Amino acid sequence: MTDEELRDELIRRMEMDQAMRDPAKGSPGDKRLARLQRLDEGNTAWLYSVVATRGWPLISQVGERAARAAWLLAQHATSRDVQRLFRELMADAVESDEASPRDFAYLVDRVRVRSGRPQLYGTQFHDGADGLEPMPIEDLELLDERRRAVGLEPFAEYEAFIRKSGSH
Repeated sequence: MTDEELRDELIRRMEMDQAMRDPAKGSPGDKRLARLQRLDEGNTAWLYSVVATRGWPLISQVGERAARAAWLLAQHATSRDVQRLFRELMADAVESDEASPRDFAYLVDRVRVRSGRPQLYGTQFHDGADGLEPMPIEDLELLDERRRAVGLEPFAEYEAFIRKSGSH
């Protein structure tokens, strides 16, 4: 697969992912949830085969939009073990400026939350008694420092946006 073919396929899969998750379509019913699960399973298997044969899709290979698409597919990975592998591969790409540290922070938090651990960047929310609330966060006093280091806005701004938009 050439870089261009990979770029096009990553973008195509990201667009399908986002169309399927479009909040304008209302609350997902059982059929839509089952289709979404199949889509995520297919994307997880496909991205796994890509990274197994050619490594993590780098910005210099596929461009920023497609590199972001790879992150999004990793964010929605159905297997925790595979998602952890994606996190490790993306970590190396971030180290060499070949992936977004900002996107990576979301993946780190997703992996930690799925493993029952507190998140580091405060990107993951859930429905709580008072609407959307953040999942547990490690070392809360250092949260904004960690967020700033990866290019994220202060947590108070992000939390206000999440609560106002009602999406997470």
